[in-house]
Amino acid sequence: MRYVIIGGGAAAVSCIDGIRSRDQEGSITVISKEAHPAYFRPLISYYLEGKSKKDNIYCRRESFYQDHHVKTVLGEAVTIDTNDKIVALNNGEMIPYDKLCVCSGSSPFVPPMAGLESVEKKFTFLTIDDAFAIEQAVDENSRVLIVGAGLIGLKCAEGLRDRVGSVTVCDLAPRVLSSILDDDCASIVQKHLEGCGITFSLSNTAERFEGNLALMKDGSVIDFDVLVLALGVRANIGFFKDTGGACNRAILVNNSMETSVEGIYAAGDCVEQEDITFGAKRVMALLPNANIGGYTAGVNMAGGEQLFDNALPMNSIGFWGLHMMTAGTYANDGSAEMIEEKGEDSVKRFFIRDNKLIGFIIIGDVKSAGIYTNLIRTRADLSDIDLGLLMKKATLLPFGEIYRRKTLGGVV
Repeated sequence: MRYVIIGGGAAAVSCIDGIRSRDQEGSITVISKEAHPAYFRPLISYYLEGKSKKDNIYCRRESFYQDHHVKTVLGEAVTIDTNDKIVALNNGEMIPYDKLCVCSGSSPFVPPMAGLESVEKKFTFLTIDDAFAIEQAVDENSRVLIVGAGLIGLKCAEGLRDRVGSVTVCDLAPRVLSSILDDDCASIVQKHLEGCGITFSLSNTAERFEGNLALMKDGSVIDFDVLVLALGVRANIGFFKDTGGACNRAILVNNSMETSVEGIYAAGDCVEQEDITFGAKRVMALLPNANIGGYTAGVNMAGGEQLFDNALPMNSIGFWGLHMMTAGTYANDGSAEMIEEKGEDSVKRFFIRDNKLIGFIIIGDVKSAGIYTNLIRTRADLSDIDLGLLMKKATLLPFGEIYRRKTLGGVV
């Protein structure tokens, strides 16, 4: 059996694990456009900050590919011939497959911006090579402007703060982390980041660049030395769409991680799958989903039977000692009950529908919050649970013995 994986990130190495759990003999070829072993993208800000060395951000030990008898090919997939089962690369190489997994990830989204070509030092922040390039471009006096106050932009700001003279972050949204936090929660985070030396210009963005000047929407001008564009990402799916395979914003997969094209699977940031808290397919470009999805795809490619039928969006982040964790869906249409415990610099919010936890936001003490995530994944019934106690402390004690034993792996 010839297994081919397009992409070299977390989903890809998990796919290798899944394949080798069932098939020790089949050939595995990984096609990657990055000349690095698989690494944890969320850790590149810690490399930039100086908290982590390059070798510490890799997903697997140095000998992983050799140990698993994996051939790696540097290149970019441009077409898939589904009739003859061949992947064509941008360097002209043709790679045949029996089973294929697309783990092609995503790329930075940079919209047309007037005068952007006049900016000499401009970067995105998604790969380790981006971090290397930014590292070389800045010094202790650099004034950095980051366009985008989402996860990518703020982690870049954290990585750069102590390396440069100043960091300013702008965003058209009225709050930081607007895709995962509401106004109250975002204000806690923003206040903390401002206290750590980050300057914000929200409900505002650069409308035009003139060299090192950003002419802002509100008429102000920001002078900078280095520009980082952190406006989001788009799934790398063009070569798959050309096969006629089903896509929306990303590749549509079922709970076995199969695409609509026979013999082709997909996992990671390039897929849309069912969100159990939302009731529809959507992109959930998060590391845990990439790991589980990649492994599931690998098992099934090798003839096994495994499902990933409890995917949900979740984020675990920290900025200079302030930790937060979010998961699931925060219904704001009145269909869910919200219960809250709030302090001056902390908040814990549960969103409950039909006696089931469908989402939460925690800022502050996130210890053992994985228990809450498990409650969402297992669709646990909260009917007879003291929610006040559960909110005060992440514990399974409010649940019955049978549920605790089952959840913790004991014999029921």
